[in-house]
Amino acid sequence: MFEMHHIPLTRIQKLIGRRMLKSKRSKPCFYLEAKADVTDLMAIRPKLRKSLGVRITTNAFYIHILGMAAQKYPLVVGRLQDDGIKIAERVHVGFAVNAPQGLVVPVVKDAGDKTLPEIAREEKLLTDQARDNKLTLEEMEGETIALSNLGAYGIDSFLGIVPPPASTILSVGNVVPTVVCRDGEITVRKILSLSLAADRRVIDESYATEFLNFIKDRLQNPQQVI
Repeated sequence: MFEMHHIPLTRIQKLIGRRMLKSKRSKPCFYLEAKADVTDLMAIRPKLRKSLGVRITTNAFYIHILGMAAQKYPLVVGRLQDDGIKIAERVHVGFAVNAPQGLVVPVVKDAGDKTLPEIAREEKLLTDQARDNKLTLEEMEGETIALSNLGAYGIDSFLGIVPPPASTILSVGNVVPTVVCRDGEITVRKILSLSLAADRRVIDESYATEFLNFIKDRLQNPQQVI
């Protein structure tokens, strides 16, 4: 007979559970999905490490592009307030990190105003601090848009839950070698699945589609974001 075991929740698990339940109950979200050809992006990363003097992770690219996209489409960093929408003055990207103490979300502040190397250095520092349980409260506050990346865990695609402080979350999966038809020829390209969840009270489907297509275009043309 199967024996039941009681596993107590950690403080972080309790906090995340309450926050996600609140968001799921209060935000009427819709979801968009797209695929981006990131063959050129993956090829350029080793070259950038030499030219820029810093390792550029895929997360650094995603955060940088999210910052750019949010500046062009500011409703994605808006939130419902009273009878209107309050647009955040700054773009702060929260990104999920799987740390030993549980899932934590450090925040890259002013992501739309920073260069790719600056974001790469900050993303590495915050990730290391998260895994060493050394993040300060200030480094986890102020999120205005969210990123969740499960590609490193072999997940091809998924739908994220918009965190309470934000109205939008971009979820990215694994980069998958895929057979495609390109310019009339069969070839193998590196394809990335993107999923966008958005609060319908703040953002409509047309606006979110433009936002996601902007992200897709920049991922497919990484020279435009360097």
